[in-house]
Amino acid sequence: MSDTTTGFKPSLGLLDATMIVAGSMIGSGIFIVSADITRNVGSAGWLIAVWVITGFMTITAAVSYGELSGMFPRAGGQYVYLKEAYNPLVGFLYGWSFFAVIQTGTIAAVAVAFAKFTGYFIPALDLKSENILLQIGFFKLYPAQLLAIGIIAFLTFVNTRGIKEGKVIQTTFTISKLLSLLGLILFGFLLVKISYWSQNWQTGFQAMQDLGTTSAVGSLQPTEWIHISGVTLMGAIAAAMVGSVFSSDAWNNVTFIAGEIKNPQRNIGLSLFLGTLTVTIIYILANFMYLYVLPINQIAFPQEDRLAVAAASVIFGNAGKAIIAILIMISTFGCINGLVLAGARVYYTMARDGLFFQKAGTLNNNAVPQWALWTQFIVASLLCLSGRYNDLLDMVSFVVVIFYVLTITGIFILRKKSPELNRPYKAFGYPVLPFIYVLMGIAFCVLLIIYKRNYTWPGLIITLVGIPLYYVALAGKKKNQNNES
Repeated sequence: MSDTTTGFKPSLGLLDATMIVAGSMIGSGIFIVSADITRNVGSAGWLIAVWVITGFMTITAAVSYGELSGMFPRAGGQYVYLKEAYNPLVGFLYGWSFFAVIQTGTIAAVAVAFAKFTGYFIPALDLKSENILLQIGFFKLYPAQLLAIGIIAFLTFVNTRGIKEGKVIQTTFTISKLLSLLGLILFGFLLVKISYWSQNWQTGFQAMQDLGTTSAVGSLQPTEWIHISGVTLMGAIAAAMVGSVFSSDAWNNVTFIAGEIKNPQRNIGLSLFLGTLTVTIIYILANFMYLYVLPINQIAFPQEDRLAVAAASVIFGNAGKAIIAILIMISTFGCINGLVLAGARVYYTMARDGLFFQKAGTLNNNAVPQWALWTQFIVASLLCLSGRYNDLLDMVSFVVVIFYVLTITGIFILRKKSPELNRPYKAFGYPVLPFIYVLMGIAFCVLLIIYKRNYTWPGLIITLVGIPLYYVALAGKKKNQNNES
């Protein structure tokens, strides 16, 4: 690997940046998580409300990040914003969590989803006991995991060839999945002969919950819906939002590659708004489609939680499963590429600050952080093999929102701390909308602490492990500086 290139090459326009935002957001979540949301809130009104609340929070956060991206238009994104608003430790804790599980775990989860849905066409890739290649104690190795690692390796290699190669894949696959999702939604309303729309909307905003029972094959089965309200409802909404927040996350990936975007002061903020708005609208329309083609019980309890498969089977008949499998393969492939492309830029910036492996701070002849890309691949591959990536992602939703709250609070801090900094783009609705986001984010985290502790403490532990690692990295940095002097 060569590090002769001195800096990133700005080669991404507004469309490319918007496709990175949208493509990184849309993975496999929208095809699955509405089932769990419905089990938590139990009515058509609250199902849509959860997605609207999440969409509002996502768009508000995105337009607020526009101000930060204009102030600090360089690689590293959220890591840089936290470091500048607070101190290097806070920035490092985000970067560490990002490396340990947020980005790498998302890459692993989406890659395995790609492999799992490929199993519709290649049965050997199904995650079934008869397909186990190797078992040592609790460790099980499936062909799907090897395919997932192979996909990550392929896209990592493509992205080492330069940003232009990565952007071609990103733009092509994102446009394809946006059109495919819109097509699925449209056909849902046009082709279904028996609609459950009126029946489902009779539930209105009468929040209900069904804890369900686990069958012999491990699937949840409906028991009896019970009405919930008040504080219990608030806890149910927070638990439901774990899925919608995960499905709407990764929109900030575009900020990590600011050094490669043309006119970043303008295009990053605009791409954040356009990308998150587009995806939010599509997500809400998709849930309207689910309510149109399936009864509420089937939305809550589809076979193996594959809600989109259940909907497509009603829309397209026997061909539905294959159609959804292809759509999810397109969606996840593009999502993995966006995550791989953007993530390595955070490790690059941390390395340049002396807080990560030194080699991660070098660029190859194609002006990309090749060493950081392959390091990310190794961690994501280990998480693929662990089989625990989905658990980790559920657990860090809490931490992800905490860092979003800290980052948006950073806008208020920087307005006081550094009023002289150039702000070509200012947060829309400041101070009202950013303040509302902070309150909603804190409420989400507090409710999870009270009602769903299993979503909170593991993520906190992963983050707090970064504190001693920061001081180890700091000591190494000082040692290197002393040696150089």
